[in-house]
Amino acid sequence: MKISDANSIFSQLKSEYDLWVAAWKELACYLAPTSGSFDDEAKSKQGQKIDAKTILDSTAARAVAILAAGMMSGLTSPSRSWFELTIDGPQQEQTNAVKRWLYDVKQVIERVFAKSNLYACLRNFYEEIAVFCTGAFVVEEDYETVIHCRPLTIGEFMLAHNNRGRIDTYGREFYMTVAQLVGEFGLENVPHAIAQQYNDKKYTNQYKVHHLIMPNRERTPGAIGNKNMPFVSVYWMDGQERFLRESGYEDFPVIASRWEVKRPNDTYGRGPGWTVLGDVKMLQKMQKKKLEALDKSIDPPLMVSNKVQGEINLMPGGLTRHNDTTDSAVRPVYQVQPDLKSLEYSIEQTRQRISEQFFADMFLMISNIDAGKMTATEVAERTQEKMMMLGPVLERLKNELLDPLIERTFNICNRAGILPPPPEEIQGRDINVSYISMIAQAQKATALNSIRQGAQFAAELAQVQAANAQAEVLDVVDFDGALREGLTAIGATPKMVRPEEEVQASRQARAEQQQALAQQAQIAQAVQSAKTLADTPLNTGSALDVVAQGGVNE
Repeated sequence: MKISDANSIFSQLKSEYDLWVAAWKELACYLAPTSGSFDDEAKSKQGQKIDAKTILDSTAARAVAILAAGMMSGLTSPSRSWFELTIDGPQQEQTNAVKRWLYDVKQVIERVFAKSNLYACLRNFYEEIAVFCTGAFVVEEDYETVIHCRPLTIGEFMLAHNNRGRIDTYGREFYMTVAQLVGEFGLENVPHAIAQQYNDKKYTNQYKVHHLIMPNRERTPGAIGNKNMPFVSVYWMDGQERFLRESGYEDFPVIASRWEVKRPNDTYGRGPGWTVLGDVKMLQKMQKKKLEALDKSIDPPLMVSNKVQGEINLMPGGLTRHNDTTDSAVRPVYQVQPDLKSLEYSIEQTRQRISEQFFADMFLMISNIDAGKMTATEVAERTQEKMMMLGPVLERLKNELLDPLIERTFNICNRAGILPPPPEEIQGRDINVSYISMIAQAQKATALNSIRQGAQFAAELAQVQAANAQAEVLDVVDFDGALREGLTAIGATPKMVRPEEEVQASRQARAEQQQALAQQAQIAQAVQSAKTLADTPLNTGSALDVVAQGGVNE
């Protein structure tokens, strides 16, 4: 790749990026003033204070924090397992060796996640995707922690997607100091002017750097080397004739996801941040008007008579001299009597709409699962409608965040040689990822309601038929299947559920035991009957006399 080609591709990325910048800046202003890094303010925004004149009410910021914390604990909790590995095919066909290998691989990936900075990066990612509805971070290979994640904020990266809608191109422009340039790329690879400043100890001067990662369409099949990998990575500076670095990646290192994509050609996402922006602006204006009304009612504008001598003393107990006895020396221009009750009601309604758009009530309920106060089923029953609304978002996060993250980490671990050797049975079979997080359990628990309702309906019909000496209706219901589905929905551990073979063997053994007990009972009854006959005296007119005499005569 040539620098001219890289500049051309970068310009194409920036042309679409520029269409979204104005909206992102407005979202940052009202919802996340410390987020976002745009070219025209990349340097000046460092250490910027929050504009307290614009943000008078923190409801939106709190709702974003709740959503981010809810996503963190509900989807990717650092304190509990949130995914499992499986392979294609029926689960009952998996040998113990395969199950053990999948479990060991999962343990390795979880340890890598815990040792790296992934979870700190994910928290930032969830806040970004809640407000700007597009989030991204880079997963790099690291010699110490296996992976290292570099968080990104909106405005400092550009994306493009392929024909399948998956993000596969990443561009970034950022500033680096002279010391950082030399430390990252080496003194021999930086431009001569940068090297001269480094030798002159001008370490803190900053320069703009471009970075581009994209599919390597000039790759030569069968060739090796970092310039012939599936994805090409180049760094360069404006006005230079050669790259600072040209390398590649075996797999796309950027994890980028959108909340939702309204149009097929959109690269960036839309979502709750865009939806609540109008409410957030209105809330800030209502708070401002409320404060102005309170201020005017407590300290109203004054009208001063020309008879006043000297200055007006507005302090408590202050004295103001006045020559006239008929007119008030100082009086309010107008009386302000704000309807604070109605205003507070409107403010509270607006706050509630903002919180609902960020699913704050649902995530607060989900946090109760972890605290043991509620079950996943109870949360699902109370927030079923919101779960349905959140379903498409979670599916997109699965496809664009979780699956690529686990796949990227698995590949890095595999190349690092820290995964156990796979058993022969797994050769040629795909590895799948299933999720067992609290949100995944709550989603699955919604299916439990239909199972429960179906079982209740079948029981009601069975009662009706039982009243008519019939019970065939229960033959329609597969109670074994219903129980297995229900246990899966509530997230029961697989160890709790016996395999079908064990269940049938246990039932057969129980049936044989019951048959043996029935035979024993019959034998005991026959013995007792024989003993009773033996103890019965003859010639007493009993039925035994009739039998002994050869039966009953007609």
